Amino acid sequence: LQKLIHLLQATDDPLIQEQALITLSNSAAFSVNQDIIRSLDGLSVIGGMLSDCAPKVKEKALNALNNLSMNIKNQEKIQVYITQVCGIVESAPLNSDVQLAGLRLLTNMSVTNDYHQKMINSIPCFLHLLSEGAERTQIQVLKVLVNLSANPAITRHLLRAQV
Repeated sequence: LQKLIHLLQATDDPLIQEQALITLSNSAAFSVNQDIIRSLDGLSVIGGMLSDCAPKVKEKALNALNNLSMNIKNQEKIQVYITQVCGIVESAPLNSDVQLAGLRLLTNMSVTNDYHQKMINSIPCFLHLLSEGAERTQIQVLKVLVNLSANPAITRHLLRAQV
């Protein structure tokens, strides 16, 4: 895991970055690896890949963070990327793999009320995706909206959103 994280830092080759991110994402299926990746500062390295111009690299980074977000301690570190992920979801092509990967991460990050405030500004985007997106986009957006709607503090923002 340490070598993969170093490889991500050391290369600019999108194909190598993709493969390293896929491997880290698969490794994150095991909780012990989630802790190891966090302790090696892998979350910030992977989070740094969200700024990458290559859509496939961005998608794989979102997938890796999504798998790593199954851990509460990791969520505390990943939450700093929520606003950026919301921006990625808003700017990504409709129904794209990047958009879906971002929505999956936001779904996991919205399971508890802890980070809902960071998603409020994206509610109009979520509602737009609900009306314009393909079925798989709609399903993922609904998961985020259901999680947000469970928080009474967010109700006002949901009802006032301009679509």
